[in-house]
Amino acid sequence: QVHLIESGGGLVQAGDSLRLSCAASGGTFSDRAMGWFRQAPGKEREFVAAISRSGGNRYYGDFVQGRFFISRDNAQNMLYLQIYTLKPEDTAVYYCAENRGWGNKDADSCASWGQGTQVTVSS
Repeated sequence: QVHLIESGGGLVQAGDSLRLSCAASGGTFSDRAMGWFRQAPGKEREFVAAISRSGGNRYYGDFVQGRFFISRDNAQNMLYLQIYTLKPEDTAVYYCAENRGWGNKDADSCASWGQGTQVTVSS
C-alpha cells in the first residue's frame, strides 16, 4: 500500500494560484492511477481530478471549469494539483489518494488516503 503525504496548502487570497503536492512512498507509484479530492467543512468529500498511471489521461470534477490541472512525475513519485484563480468556495482540505476505479468519481473507489492539506481562500 502506498503512503501519501500532501503539502502546499495555506492561506491565499481570491484570484491567487496554488500548487499542491503529494509525495508517494512504499509502493510502485507508476503502477497506480491517482486522484485528488477535497472536503469543505460540513460537506462531503468531493472529487477534484484523476490522472492515469502514465499521466496521459485525466478527468475532472464538474465544478473545475478549467481552473484545476492534475499532473504527476513518476520519476519523483510525486502528484500535483495546480489551482488557478482561487475562489473562497475552494476553501477545503485537499486529499490525494490512489484511484482504484478509473472513470469513477466516488471516494469509495479510492484508497491510501493522505492526511490532507488545508487550503483557505480569503475574499
